[in-house]
Amino acid sequence: MPGMSPKSIDLTNSLVVSMFRHSLFVTGVLWLTGLAVVLMLIVAPTRSILRFNLSAEGLDEPRARTYLRWAFGTMWLIDGILQFQASMPLGLANKVVAPVTVNTPSWLHGLMEHGIFVWNSHPIVLAVGVAWLQIGIGLILLVSNGRSGRIVGGISAVWAALIWLIGNGAGGIFITGASFLFGWPGATLFYVVAGAWLFVTPETFSRLFSTFTLRFLSVVLVLAALLQSLPSTEFWHGGNSNALATMSTYMTSVAQPHWLAWLVRRVGSLAASMGGGFNLVVIMWLVGCAVGLWMSIQRHWRWPVWTLAVGCVFFWLVSEDTSLFGGLATDLNSLIPLSVLALCATPKLRDLGPLEHRLPREITSSVGAVVATFASAMILFSTFTMAGATFASAETTLYEAHNGPASATSVKAPTFTLTDQFDKTYSLGEHPGRVTLLTFLDPRCWTDCPLLAQQLEHLRAELSAHANLDIVAVAADPYHEQLSDLRHFIAIRGLAHVKNFYYVTGQLANVRKVWHEYGIGVSMARTNKMSVHSDFMFIINAKGTLRWIIPDDPLSSVSGQASAVSELRSLLASQGVH
Repeated sequence: MPGMSPKSIDLTNSLVVSMFRHSLFVTGVLWLTGLAVVLMLIVAPTRSILRFNLSAEGLDEPRARTYLRWAFGTMWLIDGILQFQASMPLGLANKVVAPVTVNTPSWLHGLMEHGIFVWNSHPIVLAVGVAWLQIGIGLILLVSNGRSGRIVGGISAVWAALIWLIGNGAGGIFITGASFLFGWPGATLFYVVAGAWLFVTPETFSRLFSTFTLRFLSVVLVLAALLQSLPSTEFWHGGNSNALATMSTYMTSVAQPHWLAWLVRRVGSLAASMGGGFNLVVIMWLVGCAVGLWMSIQRHWRWPVWTLAVGCVFFWLVSEDTSLFGGLATDLNSLIPLSVLALCATPKLRDLGPLEHRLPREITSSVGAVVATFASAMILFSTFTMAGATFASAETTLYEAHNGPASATSVKAPTFTLTDQFDKTYSLGEHPGRVTLLTFLDPRCWTDCPLLAQQLEHLRAELSAHANLDIVAVAADPYHEQLSDLRHFIAIRGLAHVKNFYYVTGQLANVRKVWHEYGIGVSMARTNKMSVHSDFMFIINAKGTLRWIIPDDPLSSVSGQASAVSELRSLLASQGVH
Protein backbone atom coordinates (compact mmCIF):
# COMPACT_ATOMS: atom_id res chain seq x y z
CA MET A 1 0.00 0.00 0.00
CA PRO A 2 1.56 3.38 -0.96
CA GLY A 3 2.80 5.45 1.92
CA MET A 4 3.56 2.48 4.18
CA SER A 5 7.29 2.59 3.47
CA PRO A 6 9.65 4.77 1.43
CA LYS A 7 10.05 3.61 -2.16
CA SER A 8 13.30 4.34 -3.97
CA ILE A 9 13.32 5.08 -7.66
CA ASP A 10 14.82 2.46 -9.96
CA LEU A 11 17.53 4.30 -11.89
CA THR A 12 16.93 2.07 -14.90
CA ASN A 13 13.14 2.35 -14.79
CA SER A 14 12.01 0.86 -18.09
CA LEU A 15 9.55 3.65 -18.86
CA VAL A 16 12.12 6.40 -18.26
CA VAL A 17 14.83 4.52 -20.16
CA SER A 18 12.46 4.16 -23.11
CA MET A 19 11.65 7.89 -23.08
CA PHE A 20 15.35 8.76 -22.76
CA ARG A 21 16.43 6.58 -25.68
CA HIS A 22 13.60 7.85 -27.86
CA SER A 23 14.55 11.46 -27.10
CA LEU A 24 18.22 10.66 -27.64
CA PHE A 25 18.19 8.53 -30.76
CA VAL A 26 14.92 9.41 -32.50
CA THR A 27 13.80 12.94 -31.66
CA GLY A 28 17.36 14.13 -31.06
CA VAL A 29 18.80 12.65 -34.25
CA LEU A 30 15.96 14.11 -36.34
CA TRP A 31 16.58 17.58 -34.92
CA LEU A 32 20.34 17.24 -35.35
CA THR A 33 19.98 16.17 -38.96
CA GLY A 34 17.60 19.03 -39.73
CA LEU A 35 19.85 21.61 -38.09
CA ALA A 36 22.91 20.23 -39.86
CA VAL A 37 21.17 20.48 -43.24
CA VAL A 38 20.16 24.08 -42.52
CA LEU A 39 23.72 24.96 -41.49
CA MET A 40 25.07 23.27 -44.61
CA LEU A 41 22.72 25.29 -46.81
CA ILE A 42 23.83 28.50 -45.08
CA VAL A 43 27.57 27.95 -45.41
CA ALA A 44 27.62 26.21 -48.82
CA PRO A 45 27.12 29.40 -50.90
CA THR A 46 30.07 31.04 -49.12
CA ARG A 47 32.38 28.19 -50.21
CA SER A 48 33.83 28.28 -46.70
CA ILE A 49 33.55 24.49 -46.60
CA LEU A 50 36.30 24.32 -49.21
CA ARG A 51 38.57 26.44 -47.00
CA PHE A 52 37.90 24.56 -43.76
CA ASN A 53 41.15 23.80 -41.90
CA LEU A 54 43.21 25.43 -44.67
CA SER A 55 44.03 28.72 -42.96
CA ALA A 56 47.69 29.62 -42.57
CA GLU A 57 47.61 29.42 -38.78
CA GLY A 58 45.74 26.11 -38.95
CA LEU A 59 48.26 24.53 -41.31
CA ASP A 60 51.08 25.76 -39.07
CA GLU A 61 49.39 24.53 -35.87
CA PRO A 62 51.96 23.68 -33.18
CA ARG A 63 52.34 19.96 -32.70
CA ALA A 64 51.64 20.20 -28.97
CA ARG A 65 48.35 21.98 -29.73
CA THR A 66 47.37 19.29 -32.24
CA TYR A 67 47.98 16.54 -29.70
CA LEU A 68 46.15 18.49 -26.98
CA ARG A 69 43.18 19.06 -29.30
CA TRP A 70 43.01 15.41 -30.32
CA ALA A 71 43.41 14.10 -26.77
CA PHE A 72 40.78 16.30 -25.16
CA GLY A 73 38.50 15.97 -28.18
CA THR A 74 38.64 12.20 -27.66
CA MET A 75 37.94 12.56 -23.95
CA TRP A 76 34.96 14.85 -24.59
CA LEU A 77 33.69 12.26 -27.05
CA ILE A 78 34.05 9.51 -24.44
CA ASP A 79 32.32 11.69 -21.84
CA GLY A 80 29.42 12.27 -24.23
CA ILE A 81 29.07 8.55 -24.95
CA LEU A 82 29.06 7.84 -21.20
CA GLN A 83 26.03 10.12 -20.95
CA PHE A 84 24.13 7.57 -23.06
CA GLN A 85 24.02 5.22 -20.06
CA ALA A 86 20.45 4.34 -19.14
CA SER A 87 20.74 5.45 -15.51
CA MET A 88 21.87 9.00 -16.29
CA PRO A 89 18.48 10.82 -16.27
CA LEU A 90 17.48 9.57 -12.82
CA GLY A 91 20.89 8.94 -11.31
CA LEU A 92 23.29 11.73 -12.21
CA ALA A 93 21.87 14.42 -9.90
CA ASN A 94 21.00 12.17 -6.95
CA LYS A 95 23.81 9.61 -7.07
CA VAL A 96 26.70 11.59 -8.57
CA VAL A 97 26.20 15.24 -7.63
CA ALA A 98 24.22 15.05 -4.36
CA PRO A 99 26.89 13.10 -2.39
CA VAL A 100 29.48 15.76 -3.27
CA THR A 101 27.42 18.52 -1.64
CA VAL A 102 28.38 17.27 1.83
CA ASN A 103 30.56 19.73 3.78
CA THR A 104 30.70 22.26 0.93
CA PRO A 105 30.46 25.98 1.80
CA SER A 106 26.91 27.35 2.01
CA TRP A 107 27.21 29.39 -1.22
CA LEU A 108 28.42 26.36 -3.16
CA HIS A 109 25.98 24.03 -1.46
CA GLY A 110 23.08 26.27 -2.49
CA LEU A 111 24.35 26.43 -6.06
CA MET A 112 24.69 22.66 -6.26
CA GLU A 113 21.25 22.07 -4.72
CA HIS A 114 19.76 24.37 -7.34
CA GLY A 115 21.55 22.39 -10.03
CA ILE A 116 20.15 19.14 -8.61
CA PHE A 117 16.65 20.63 -8.61
CA VAL A 118 16.93 21.80 -12.22
CA TRP A 119 18.24 18.41 -13.36
CA ASN A 120 15.54 16.46 -11.49
CA SER A 121 12.88 18.76 -12.94
CA HIS A 122 14.08 18.10 -16.52
CA PRO A 123 16.08 14.84 -16.43
CA ILE A 124 15.33 13.66 -19.98
CA VAL A 125 15.93 16.97 -21.75
CA LEU A 126 19.11 17.73 -19.82
CA ALA A 127 20.54 14.21 -20.10
CA VAL A 128 20.00 14.27 -23.87
CA GLY A 129 21.40 17.80 -24.14
CA VAL A 130 24.55 17.04 -22.15
CA ALA A 131 25.24 13.91 -24.21
CA TRP A 132 25.01 15.63 -27.61
CA LEU A 133 26.77 18.79 -26.39
CA GLN A 134 29.83 16.88 -25.24
CA ILE A 135 29.94 14.75 -28.38
CA GLY A 136 29.67 17.91 -30.47
CA ILE A 137 32.53 19.54 -28.56
CA GLY A 138 34.67 16.43 -28.96
CA LEU A 139 34.07 16.12 -32.70
CA ILE A 140 34.90 19.74 -33.47
CA LEU A 141 38.07 19.62 -31.40
CA LEU A 142 39.11 16.50 -33.29
CA VAL A 143 38.56 17.90 -36.79
CA SER A 144 39.13 21.66 -36.56
CA ASN A 145 42.56 23.27 -36.36
CA GLY A 146 41.26 26.78 -37.05
CA ARG A 147 38.72 29.30 -35.81
CA SER A 148 35.96 26.75 -35.17
CA GLY A 149 38.29 24.76 -32.97
CA ARG A 150 39.28 27.87 -31.04
CA ILE A 151 35.65 28.89 -30.45
CA VAL A 152 34.70 25.40 -29.29
CA GLY A 153 37.82 25.29 -27.11
CA GLY A 154 36.42 28.32 -25.30
CA ILE A 155 32.98 26.72 -25.10
CA SER A 156 34.51 23.56 -23.66
CA ALA A 157 36.35 25.59 -21.00
CA VAL A 158 33.15 27.34 -19.90
CA TRP A 159 31.13 24.12 -19.89
CA ALA A 160 33.85 22.27 -17.97
CA ALA A 161 34.01 25.11 -15.43
CA LEU A 162 30.25 24.79 -14.82
CA ILE A 163 30.58 21.03 -14.34
CA TRP A 164 33.59 21.48 -12.06
CA LEU A 165 31.74 23.95 -9.85
CA ILE A 166 28.17 22.60 -9.79
CA GLY A 167 28.62 18.96 -10.74
CA ASN A 168 31.93 18.25 -8.95
CA GLY A 169 31.60 20.62 -6.00
CA ALA A 170 34.73 22.48 -7.11
CA GLY A 171 36.56 19.17 -7.37
CA GLY A 172 36.36 18.51 -3.64
CA ILE A 173 38.80 21.28 -2.74
CA PHE A 174 36.61 22.22 0.24
CA ILE A 175 36.14 18.67 1.49
CA THR A 176 38.22 17.38 4.40
CA GLY A 177 40.08 14.21 3.52
CA ALA A 178 40.12 14.83 -0.24
CA SER A 179 42.92 13.00 -2.01
CA PHE A 180 44.71 13.28 -5.33
CA LEU A 181 44.32 9.50 -5.66
CA PHE A 182 40.52 9.76 -5.45
CA GLY A 183 39.89 12.60 -7.87
CA TRP A 184 41.06 15.83 -6.26
CA PRO A 185 41.06 18.59 -7.65
CA GLY A 186 38.45 17.36 -10.15
CA ALA A 187 38.86 16.08 -13.70
CA THR A 188 37.01 18.96 -15.28
CA LEU A 189 39.49 21.49 -13.89
CA PHE A 190 42.02 20.08 -16.36
CA TYR A 191 39.39 20.29 -19.12
CA VAL A 192 39.07 23.99 -18.26
CA VAL A 193 42.82 24.47 -18.58
CA ALA A 194 42.97 22.59 -21.88
CA GLY A 195 39.98 24.45 -23.31
CA ALA A 196 41.49 27.80 -22.38
CA TRP A 197 44.76 26.94 -24.13
CA LEU A 198 42.91 25.80 -27.24
CA PHE A 199 41.02 29.10 -27.26
CA VAL A 200 44.09 31.34 -27.36
CA THR A 201 45.88 32.06 -30.62
CA PRO A 202 48.42 29.48 -31.87
CA GLU A 203 51.17 32.08 -31.47
CA THR A 204 50.30 32.64 -27.79
CA PHE A 205 49.97 28.90 -27.33
CA SER A 206 53.46 28.24 -28.72
CA ARG A 207 54.99 30.91 -26.52
CA LEU A 208 53.35 30.14 -23.17
CA PHE A 209 51.64 26.75 -23.09
CA SER A 210 54.51 24.50 -22.02
CA THR A 211 55.92 26.82 -19.36
CA PHE A 212 52.67 27.83 -17.70
CA THR A 213 51.10 24.36 -17.87
CA LEU A 214 54.09 22.60 -16.32
CA ARG A 215 54.26 25.20 -13.55
CA PHE A 216 50.52 24.89 -12.92
CA LEU A 217 50.77 21.10 -12.70
CA SER A 218 53.79 21.40 -10.45
CA VAL A 219 51.79 23.53 -8.00
CA VAL A 220 48.88 21.07 -8.16
CA LEU A 221 51.21 18.20 -7.30
CA VAL A 222 52.75 20.06 -4.36
CA LEU A 223 49.28 20.77 -2.96
CA ALA A 224 48.33 17.13 -3.56
CA ALA A 225 51.40 16.00 -1.60
CA LEU A 226 50.45 18.31 1.28
CA LEU A 227 46.92 16.90 1.37
CA GLN A 228 48.30 13.37 1.24
CA SER A 229 50.64 14.06 4.16
CA LEU A 230 48.06 15.49 6.58
CA PRO A 231 48.13 13.56 9.87
CA SER A 232 44.36 13.16 9.81
CA THR A 233 44.33 11.33 6.48
CA GLU A 234 43.51 7.64 6.69
CA PHE A 235 46.26 6.83 4.20
CA TRP A 236 48.66 6.63 7.15
CA HIS A 237 46.56 3.88 8.76
CA GLY A 238 47.31 0.20 8.49
CA GLY A 239 44.89 -2.68 8.08
CA ASN A 240 41.32 -2.37 6.89
CA SER A 241 41.08 1.24 8.09
CA ASN A 242 43.55 2.34 5.41
CA ALA A 243 41.78 4.70 2.99
CA LEU A 244 42.99 2.94 -0.14
CA ALA A 245 42.08 -0.49 1.24
CA THR A 246 38.60 0.75 2.15
CA MET A 247 38.13 2.33 -1.27
CA SER A 248 39.33 -0.80 -3.06
CA THR A 249 36.70 -2.88 -1.23
CA TYR A 250 34.00 -0.42 -2.25
CA MET A 251 35.15 -0.15 -5.87
CA THR A 252 35.43 -3.89 -6.48
CA SER A 253 31.82 -4.39 -5.34
CA VAL A 254 30.83 -2.92 -8.72
CA ALA A 255 30.69 -5.28 -11.70
CA GLN A 256 33.94 -5.03 -13.70
CA PRO A 257 36.59 -7.22 -15.40
CA HIS A 258 38.06 -9.83 -13.06
CA TRP A 259 41.65 -8.82 -13.79
CA LEU A 260 40.95 -5.23 -12.79
CA ALA A 261 39.14 -6.21 -9.58
CA TRP A 262 42.08 -8.50 -8.72
CA LEU A 263 44.59 -5.70 -9.30
CA VAL A 264 42.61 -3.18 -7.24
CA ARG A 265 42.24 -5.63 -4.34
CA ARG A 266 45.93 -6.56 -4.40
CA VAL A 267 47.10 -2.94 -4.28
CA GLY A 268 44.52 -2.22 -1.55
CA SER A 269 45.92 -5.12 0.46
CA LEU A 270 49.45 -3.86 -0.12
CA ALA A 271 48.49 -0.40 1.15
CA ALA A 272 46.83 -1.97 4.19
CA SER A 273 49.93 -4.02 5.03
CA MET A 274 52.40 -1.17 4.45
CA GLY A 275 50.23 1.50 6.11
CA GLY A 276 52.11 4.78 6.26
CA GLY A 277 54.94 3.35 4.17
CA PHE A 278 52.73 3.14 1.09
CA ASN A 279 51.54 6.70 1.63
CA LEU A 280 55.14 7.86 1.96
CA VAL A 281 55.91 6.39 -1.46
CA VAL A 282 52.93 8.26 -2.94
CA ILE A 283 54.07 11.55 -1.38
CA MET A 284 57.64 11.09 -2.63
CA TRP A 285 56.31 10.39 -6.15
CA LEU A 286 54.19 13.56 -6.07
CA VAL A 287 56.99 15.76 -4.75
CA GLY A 288 59.55 14.31 -7.15
CA CYS A 289 57.25 14.89 -10.14
CA ALA A 290 56.44 18.41 -8.95
CA VAL A 291 60.09 19.42 -8.66
CA GLY A 292 60.97 17.68 -11.91
CA LEU A 293 58.18 19.40 -13.88
CA TRP A 294 59.20 22.81 -12.59
CA MET A 295 62.87 22.31 -13.45
CA SER A 296 62.23 20.58 -16.79
CA ILE A 297 61.19 23.93 -18.30
CA GLN A 298 64.84 25.00 -18.39
CA ARG A 299 66.53 21.62 -18.43
CA HIS A 300 64.24 19.95 -20.98
CA TRP A 301 63.89 16.85 -18.83
CA ARG A 302 61.45 14.23 -20.05
CA TRP A 303 61.55 11.85 -17.09
CA PRO A 304 59.23 13.97 -14.83
CA VAL A 305 56.45 13.95 -17.42
CA TRP A 306 56.75 10.22 -18.08
CA THR A 307 57.08 9.40 -14.39
CA LEU A 308 53.93 11.39 -13.71
CA ALA A 309 52.07 9.81 -16.65
CA VAL A 310 52.97 6.24 -15.71
CA GLY A 311 52.05 6.84 -12.08
CA CYS A 312 48.76 8.46 -13.08
CA VAL A 313 47.81 5.50 -15.27
CA PHE A 314 48.71 3.09 -12.45
CA PHE A 315 46.65 4.92 -9.83
CA TRP A 316 43.86 5.49 -12.37
CA LEU A 317 43.56 1.72 -12.41
CA VAL A 318 44.07 0.88 -8.74
CA SER A 319 42.71 3.89 -6.82
CA GLU A 320 40.12 5.24 -9.27
CA ASP A 321 39.20 1.82 -10.74
CA THR A 322 39.15 3.54 -14.19
CA SER A 323 35.95 5.36 -13.09
CA LEU A 324 34.09 3.68 -15.96
CA PHE A 325 31.94 1.13 -14.13
CA GLY A 326 28.71 1.30 -12.16
CA GLY A 327 26.46 2.82 -14.82
CA LEU A 328 26.95 6.44 -13.72
CA ALA A 329 30.49 7.23 -14.91
CA THR A 330 30.66 10.72 -16.40
CA ASP A 331 34.33 10.98 -17.35
CA LEU A 332 37.72 9.28 -16.99
CA ASN A 333 38.29 11.04 -13.65
CA SER A 334 41.22 13.31 -12.89
CA LEU A 335 44.42 11.35 -13.45
CA ILE A 336 44.09 10.75 -17.20
CA PRO A 337 43.42 14.39 -18.23
CA LEU A 338 46.19 15.55 -15.89
CA SER A 339 48.70 13.16 -17.45
CA VAL A 340 47.57 14.19 -20.96
CA LEU A 341 48.15 17.85 -20.12
CA ALA A 342 51.62 17.00 -18.86
CA LEU A 343 52.53 14.94 -21.93
CA CYS A 344 51.35 17.67 -24.31
CA ALA A 345 53.33 20.28 -22.38
CA THR A 346 56.60 18.36 -22.42
CA PRO A 347 59.44 20.67 -23.56
CA LYS A 348 60.36 18.33 -26.42
CA LEU A 349 57.00 18.92 -28.14
CA ARG A 350 57.39 22.69 -27.75
CA ASP A 351 60.28 22.69 -30.16
CA LEU A 352 58.72 20.43 -32.82
CA GLY A 353 57.09 21.77 -35.97
CA PRO A 354 53.57 21.01 -37.26
CA LEU A 355 52.56 17.45 -38.05
CA GLU A 356 52.94 16.33 -41.64
CA HIS A 357 49.67 15.83 -43.53
CA ARG A 358 49.53 12.32 -45.00
CA LEU A 359 46.13 12.72 -46.66
CA PRO A 360 45.38 15.32 -49.33
CA ARG A 361 44.33 18.54 -47.66
CA GLU A 362 41.20 18.82 -49.81
CA ILE A 363 39.92 15.50 -48.43
CA THR A 364 40.61 16.35 -44.79
CA SER A 365 39.06 19.78 -45.33
CA SER A 366 35.83 18.46 -46.87
CA VAL A 367 35.38 15.62 -44.38
CA GLY A 368 36.23 17.90 -41.48
CA ALA A 369 33.72 20.50 -42.66
CA VAL A 370 30.89 17.96 -42.83
CA VAL A 371 31.73 16.53 -39.39
CA ALA A 372 32.02 20.03 -37.92
CA THR A 373 28.63 20.99 -39.38
CA PHE A 374 26.90 18.07 -37.69
CA ALA A 375 28.86 18.73 -34.48
CA SER A 376 27.80 22.39 -34.55
CA ALA A 377 24.20 21.21 -34.90
CA MET A 378 24.72 19.09 -31.78
CA ILE A 379 26.01 22.08 -29.81
CA LEU A 380 23.20 24.38 -30.99
CA PHE A 381 20.51 21.76 -30.36
CA SER A 382 21.82 21.03 -26.87
CA THR A 383 22.28 24.66 -25.91
CA PHE A 384 18.80 25.74 -26.90
CA THR A 385 16.99 22.69 -25.51
CA MET A 386 18.79 22.87 -22.16
CA ALA A 387 18.28 26.62 -21.88
CA GLY A 388 14.61 26.26 -22.81
CA ALA A 389 14.07 23.50 -20.26
CA THR A 390 15.01 25.78 -17.37
CA PHE A 391 12.03 28.01 -18.23
CA ALA A 392 9.57 25.17 -18.86
CA SER A 393 7.34 23.25 -16.46
CA ALA A 394 8.88 20.24 -14.79
CA GLU A 395 8.86 16.99 -16.71
CA THR A 396 6.63 14.14 -15.54
CA THR A 397 9.68 11.86 -15.51
CA LEU A 398 10.17 11.63 -11.73
CA TYR A 399 6.46 11.08 -11.18
CA GLU A 400 6.30 8.27 -13.73
CA ALA A 401 9.48 6.63 -12.44
CA HIS A 402 8.08 6.59 -8.89
CA ASN A 403 4.41 5.79 -9.54
CA GLY A 404 4.15 4.38 -13.04
CA PRO A 405 1.76 5.74 -15.67
CA ALA A 406 -1.80 6.84 -14.95
CA SER A 407 -4.52 4.45 -16.15
CA ALA A 408 -7.10 5.66 -18.68
CA THR A 409 -10.63 4.41 -18.18
CA SER A 410 -14.19 5.27 -19.18
CA VAL A 411 -16.69 4.08 -16.59
CA LYS A 412 -19.40 5.80 -14.60
CA ALA A 413 -17.86 7.31 -11.47
CA PRO A 414 -19.47 6.12 -8.22
CA THR A 415 -21.46 9.03 -6.83
CA PHE A 416 -21.71 10.10 -3.20
CA THR A 417 -23.17 12.81 -1.01
CA LEU A 418 -21.19 13.90 2.05
CA THR A 419 -20.60 17.04 4.14
CA ASP A 420 -17.89 19.56 3.28
CA GLN A 421 -15.74 21.74 5.53
CA PHE A 422 -18.39 24.46 5.45
CA ASP A 423 -20.92 22.03 7.02
CA LYS A 424 -22.83 21.96 3.76
CA THR A 425 -23.92 18.99 1.71
CA TYR A 426 -21.67 18.23 -1.23
CA SER A 427 -22.59 15.77 -3.98
CA LEU A 428 -20.07 14.57 -6.52
CA GLY A 429 -20.61 16.38 -9.81
CA GLU A 430 -23.10 18.85 -8.40
CA HIS A 431 -21.56 21.71 -10.39
CA PRO A 432 -22.51 21.36 -14.07
CA GLY A 433 -19.68 21.70 -16.56
CA ARG A 434 -16.90 21.12 -14.02
CA VAL A 435 -14.33 18.36 -14.05
CA THR A 436 -13.60 16.81 -10.65
CA LEU A 437 -10.16 15.91 -9.27
CA LEU A 438 -10.83 13.46 -6.44
CA THR A 439 -8.41 12.25 -3.78
CA PHE A 440 -8.37 10.88 -0.22
CA LEU A 441 -6.62 12.58 2.71
CA ASP A 442 -6.19 11.71 6.38
CA PRO A 443 -6.58 14.98 8.36
CA ARG A 444 -4.14 13.72 11.02
CA CYS A 445 -1.48 12.49 8.55
CA TRP A 446 1.98 14.14 8.60
CA THR A 447 3.67 12.10 5.84
CA ASP A 448 2.02 11.63 2.43
CA CYS A 449 -1.18 13.64 2.86
CA PRO A 450 0.55 17.00 3.42
CA LEU A 451 2.54 16.34 0.23
CA LEU A 452 -0.66 15.52 -1.67
CA ALA A 453 -2.24 18.69 -0.29
CA GLN A 454 0.80 20.65 -1.48
CA GLN A 455 0.32 19.20 -4.95
CA LEU A 456 -3.32 20.32 -4.98
CA GLU A 457 -2.33 23.81 -3.87
CA HIS A 458 0.40 24.16 -6.50
CA LEU A 459 -1.78 22.63 -9.20
CA ARG A 460 -4.60 25.07 -8.64
CA ALA A 461 -2.16 28.00 -8.58
CA GLU A 462 -0.89 27.01 -12.03
CA LEU A 463 -4.37 26.79 -13.54
CA SER A 464 -6.37 29.78 -14.69
CA ALA A 465 -8.68 31.48 -12.19
CA HIS A 466 -11.70 30.37 -14.22
CA ALA A 467 -10.66 26.74 -14.68
CA ASN A 468 -13.74 24.48 -14.67
CA LEU A 469 -12.45 22.26 -11.87
CA ASP A 470 -13.64 21.01 -8.50
CA ILE A 471 -10.98 19.58 -6.19
CA VAL A 472 -12.50 17.11 -3.76
CA ALA A 473 -10.80 15.24 -0.90
CA VAL A 474 -12.55 12.52 1.08
CA ALA A 475 -11.52 11.98 4.70
CA ALA A 476 -9.47 8.78 5.01
CA ASP A 477 -9.36 8.26 8.76
CA PRO A 478 -12.03 6.24 10.59
CA TYR A 479 -11.35 7.91 13.94
CA HIS A 480 -10.66 11.54 12.98
CA GLU A 481 -13.32 12.42 10.43
CA GLN A 482 -14.97 15.29 12.28
CA LEU A 483 -15.32 18.70 10.61
CA SER A 484 -12.94 20.17 13.20
CA ASP A 485 -10.27 17.69 12.06
CA LEU A 486 -10.80 18.62 8.42
CA ARG A 487 -10.74 22.36 9.11
CA HIS A 488 -7.52 22.04 11.09
CA PHE A 489 -5.84 20.18 8.21
CA ILE A 490 -7.05 22.80 5.72
CA ALA A 491 -5.72 25.63 7.88
CA ILE A 492 -2.23 24.21 8.48
CA ARG A 493 -1.76 22.88 4.93
CA GLY A 494 -2.60 26.09 3.08
CA LEU A 495 -5.76 24.79 1.39
CA ALA A 496 -8.13 27.50 2.61
CA HIS A 497 -7.44 29.70 -0.43
CA VAL A 498 -7.64 26.89 -3.02
CA LYS A 499 -10.59 27.73 -5.24
CA ASN A 500 -13.43 25.19 -5.42
CA PHE A 501 -11.78 22.87 -2.91
CA TYR A 502 -14.06 20.61 -0.90
CA TYR A 503 -12.90 18.39 1.94
CA VAL A 504 -15.79 16.04 2.70
CA THR A 505 -16.72 13.60 5.44
CA GLY A 506 -19.82 12.03 6.93
CA GLN A 507 -21.03 9.05 8.88
CA LEU A 508 -18.33 6.39 8.93
CA ALA A 509 -20.49 3.85 7.09
CA ASN A 510 -21.04 6.31 4.23
CA VAL A 511 -17.37 7.25 4.05
CA ARG A 512 -16.32 3.58 4.10
CA LYS A 513 -18.66 2.99 1.17
CA VAL A 514 -16.83 5.67 -0.84
CA TRP A 515 -13.46 4.15 0.06
CA HIS A 516 -14.65 0.75 -1.10
CA GLU A 517 -16.18 1.98 -4.37
CA TYR A 518 -12.94 3.75 -5.36
CA GLY A 519 -10.69 0.91 -4.18
CA ILE A 520 -9.01 2.90 -1.41
CA GLY A 521 -7.64 0.66 1.31
CA VAL A 522 -7.55 2.30 4.74
CA SER A 523 -5.76 0.60 7.63
CA MET A 524 -5.87 2.01 11.15
CA ALA A 525 -6.26 0.85 14.74
CA ARG A 526 -7.87 3.15 17.32
CA THR A 527 -4.52 3.54 19.07
CA ASN A 528 -2.77 4.70 15.86
CA LYS A 529 -2.16 8.40 15.37
CA MET A 530 -2.90 8.30 11.64
CA SER A 531 -4.11 5.88 9.01
CA VAL A 532 -2.22 4.17 6.23
CA HIS A 533 -4.18 4.39 3.01
CA SER A 534 -3.82 4.07 -0.74
CA ASP A 535 -2.53 7.19 -2.48
CA PHE A 536 -4.59 7.74 -5.61
CA MET A 537 -6.20 10.62 -7.45
CA PHE A 538 -9.09 10.34 -9.88
CA ILE A 539 -10.18 12.61 -12.72
CA ILE A 540 -13.92 12.60 -13.42
CA ASN A 541 -15.19 14.53 -16.41
CA ALA A 542 -18.14 16.91 -16.46
CA LYS A 543 -20.49 14.07 -17.49
CA GLY A 544 -19.60 11.99 -14.43
CA THR A 545 -17.33 9.55 -16.26
CA LEU A 546 -14.16 8.38 -14.54
CA ARG A 547 -11.38 9.06 -17.09
CA TRP A 548 -8.08 8.73 -15.21
CA ILE A 549 -6.89 6.71 -12.21
CA ILE A 550 -3.66 8.26 -10.99
CA PRO A 551 -1.34 6.48 -8.52
CA ASP A 552 0.35 9.18 -6.47
CA ASP A 553 2.71 8.02 -3.77
CA PRO A 554 4.29 11.47 -3.44
CA LEU A 555 7.99 12.29 -3.49
CA SER A 556 9.01 14.82 -0.87
CA SER A 557 11.54 16.68 -3.06
CA VAL A 558 10.54 19.94 -4.69
CA SER A 559 11.33 18.52 -8.12
CA GLY A 560 9.32 15.38 -7.34
CA GLN A 561 6.32 17.46 -6.34
CA ALA A 562 6.68 19.63 -9.45
CA SER A 563 6.82 16.49 -11.60
CA ALA A 564 3.56 15.21 -10.09
CA VAL A 565 1.88 18.58 -10.66
CA SER A 566 3.00 18.46 -14.31
CA GLU A 567 1.41 15.03 -14.66
CA LEU A 568 -1.86 16.23 -13.15
CA ARG A 569 -1.89 19.32 -15.36
CA SER A 570 -1.33 17.21 -18.45
CA LEU A 571 -4.15 14.81 -17.60
CA LEU A 572 -6.53 17.64 -16.72
CA ALA A 573 -5.67 19.36 -20.00
CA SER A 574 -6.89 16.25 -21.80
CA GLN A 575 -10.28 16.99 -20.20
CA GLY A 576 -10.25 20.65 -21.21
CA VAL A 577 -9.02 22.08 -17.88
CA HIS A 578 -6.27 24.67 -18.30
